[in-house]
Amino acid sequence: MLIIPVKEGENIERALKKFKKKFDKTKAMKELRNRKEFTKPSVIKRQDNIRAAYRERMLSAGQ
Repeated sequence: MLIIPVKEGENIERALKKFKKKFDKTKAMKELRNRKEFTKPSVIKRQDNIRAAYRERMLSAGQ
């Protein structure tokens, strides 16, 4: 559970902004999306290799 200390007279918008930032740092939504469906480790590894090759091509093309 996230606890956001709100100071006296602090704007609710600022407290909401703090909450959203803290929530994003926990990566809860990303984990929920990942747990929604199972992806085989081999598929994850293949996707990572494709991403790495793409990044490598982009870096070498820029030189």
